[in-house]
Amino acid sequence: MSDIIAGIDLGTTNSLIGVMETGFPILLADADGERLTPSVVHFSTGKNGESIESKNAPLVGRAAARMRAIALRETVYSIKRFMGRRIGEEADDVAYEIAGQRGAPVRVKIGDAESQQFSSPEEISSLILKKLKRDAERALEREVTRAVITVPAYFNDAQRNATKTAGELAGFRVERIVNEPTAAALAYGLDKLGDKSKIAVFDLGGGTFDISILELNKGVFQVLATNGNTRLGGDDIDNALVAHLAATLFETTKDTKFTKENENDENENLREFRALRGESQARLREAAIAAKHRLSTETEVEIALPFLDEKTSVNFVLTRCELEKIARPIIERTRAHCVRSLADAKISQRDLDEVILVGGVTRMPLVRNFVAEIFGREPNISQNPDEAVALGATIQAGILSGAISNMVLLDVTPLSLGIETFGGLMNVIIPRNSTIPCKAGEMFTNALPGQRAMSIRVLQGERELAHDNWTLGNFEIDFEPLPKGQARVGVQFEIDANGILHVLARDVKTGREKIVEVQSAVDVSDEAVEQMIAESVEHAFDDMSARIFAEAKIKAEEMLPAVRAALEKVGAQLSADERARIEATAREVASALDSGEVQRLKRANAALDEATQNLATLLIEQAMDEALKRKGVL
Repeated sequence: MSDIIAGIDLGTTNSLIGVMETGFPILLADADGERLTPSVVHFSTGKNGESIESKNAPLVGRAAARMRAIALRETVYSIKRFMGRRIGEEADDVAYEIAGQRGAPVRVKIGDAESQQFSSPEEISSLILKKLKRDAERALEREVTRAVITVPAYFNDAQRNATKTAGELAGFRVERIVNEPTAAALAYGLDKLGDKSKIAVFDLGGGTFDISILELNKGVFQVLATNGNTRLGGDDIDNALVAHLAATLFETTKDTKFTKENENDENENLREFRALRGESQARLREAAIAAKHRLSTETEVEIALPFLDEKTSVNFVLTRCELEKIARPIIERTRAHCVRSLADAKISQRDLDEVILVGGVTRMPLVRNFVAEIFGREPNISQNPDEAVALGATIQAGILSGAISNMVLLDVTPLSLGIETFGGLMNVIIPRNSTIPCKAGEMFTNALPGQRAMSIRVLQGERELAHDNWTLGNFEIDFEPLPKGQARVGVQFEIDANGILHVLARDVKTGREKIVEVQSAVDVSDEAVEQMIAESVEHAFDDMSARIFAEAKIKAEEMLPAVRAALEKVGAQLSADERARIEATAREVASALDSGEVQRLKRANAALDEATQNLATLLIEQAMDEALKRKGVL
């Protein structure tokens, strides 16, 4: 049996998995380098209602999330809300169908009358957990069979048992079910506070809001009170923002089918928005969500949606002030729950020792200011709010497995450590102020076809461009010449208890590897650190602009030949107008690339992405048909 115990955050919107390595909690990424896995499952149904374990394997995660735009009824999301529930306890407010008699356990119906599947929330959640398990085993190159899984503090016994069942269906032995606020407090290191310390955990995620008051007693967190709303979260802000964008679009787009005909009917625009094709609605929603995320760090963003529907294109600016005006009434709804939780815990604001934030929505400056106002103190934002619960679950798993008992915390990394990547960029692998000993790694691929080696240039510093940071070492690892993007080289940084950096590079296909030891990764003078940080602040704007252009250039140089190849392969299946639009958009990308204008190139790349969606679908369908023919299915 494996001695590793994984920590899992099975979230409403996203899920994560992590393990303890050398006394440090590490969240594991999938094959694409993404740690966050969308908690979404898409079922490809066939005749006679094939089961969820049929040859039409369901899509899970990011691939499934992309299918929501074109197959809403076959794509299951927010399934966590139905765990351990019965019909009537939870209203049917999702796009897929909930089946069953009142009082019976919830079942999810997928497909139409000719092709139906009925799956329990536990079965669907197990598919998400299976993907996390596969990703962990791929990253660790060993079997992972034991897990700690988190749940909201308000989950009852039925919901907790359903979560445990999902874990067992996924092939885990579930060692413990842990409360999410407890896990978050562990991630923030609040178990080191003094006895009787009191902590508020404000958790605002994509679909739910929870507020918990904890008290630390002899190293154990006790939940004094919990409150919240299982129907309040970032999705509500997204919906309100989409409605605002739709209204703006239909008010400002004249001489199109979207124009108001009856100025006295305030709902006319929204009705016309609902009449848009699902793909157009999905594009508008994706643009709204992307804008919301960017406005956490920017004051205004441009939203560009060429050819949203027939001859209509959208291009306008959204400001943070506008977003906050839209979001404020939704955020305000959390106030009553916070006040009630303090009252239930029989404490006041002044009694709190810490307030911590969990959930992606808490990145919004509006939310952070709101929490500070409610609790009378600035929230602790030292952890990534998307990852705090998973980190805490991983720490709890480490405690259970004994992996933490011998942890030695000697120092922190004074500056970020990473390698140079294609385009001359600094790719950070171990961020500044990481506690040592620590280990982290990423997977890289060949940037050029036929490339025979990869140069690993080890960097230290806080600048965006490689040449502005310090070079600690340089070596090469050879691999077989392969088409672009097919060679896979894993790079791992490990700083031991003595502050020595070991850099390992391994060719995944052959197992060939090289290890370089760097002595000076931690031993850096205070003056040098201060100078590097000061330079990173001074040049932050220019550095970020250079990085953005470099990344946009790389994307453009990848897309243009790919689009040309796709047009040659399946372009005949497109209409003449659509092909002409793609070719014109590709020409604009090439022109923007030559101009060196950052924003123009970003807009052109986004426009080409949008214009080639149907082209990409045709390419995928052709590839699937060819694969089935090779297998003799067709």
